[in-house]
Amino acid sequence: MRCIKNWPESDRPRERLLTQGPEPLSDAELLALILRNGNAASGNTAVDMARNLILHFGDLRSLAAANTAELCAFSGIGPAKAAEIQALFELARRFARSEIRPGARLASSQDVFDHFHERLRSRRKEVFISLLLDSKNRLLREIQVSEGSLNASIVHPREVFAPVIRESAAAVLFVHNHPSGDPTPSREDIDLTARLRDAGELMGVKVLDHIIVGNGSYISFCDRGLF
Repeated sequence: MRCIKNWPESDRPRERLLTQGPEPLSDAELLALILRNGNAASGNTAVDMARNLILHFGDLRSLAAANTAELCAFSGIGPAKAAEIQALFELARRFARSEIRPGARLASSQDVFDHFHERLRSRRKEVFISLLLDSKNRLLREIQVSEGSLNASIVHPREVFAPVIRESAAAVLFVHNHPSGDPTPSREDIDLTARLRDAGELMGVKVLDHIIVGNGSYISFCDRGLF
């Protein structure tokens, strides 16, 4: 197998990063530093393997969404390397999203989108989340209510409002993603939001908004006048 150790130092990804910083390195070279070793069976170096991985999945975002089975189906990737790749992208997602901590005040739908975009944009199933707020719209708690199928999240008002009542929240805000990447509300989204808003009124809990997260964009029911 060709070995990166035998390359000139000026060509080796690790040495280049240490002397020049990470910016000049290609995506494949950066990923190769995570993989560390190539595939002896194919004779590919870690850089070759990283380049082929990106080509196989199409781009880094698609690679980031790959599960363990999909990664392990690629020649030279076992459970250990698959775990390292998934850990890398999860760290990147956590670093990229803005934090909303308990006690933080949500000033706009953009604040919510900025927090959830990286976490939800690559999810392959719809995830429905409730943000429980106090009377001054400060976050009390974030709760994932459900995780559904590729195009539907199974949500019932009972599961949504049980923690709202338990936490004595004054208001609630809903967030869910569309795995298709298009945040346009479906008929089901509109009907569900109406039911949840009606249930909130009956219990004296204000439903402030329902935000649908897509790939690079979002829809706010409140901003669009859909309430």
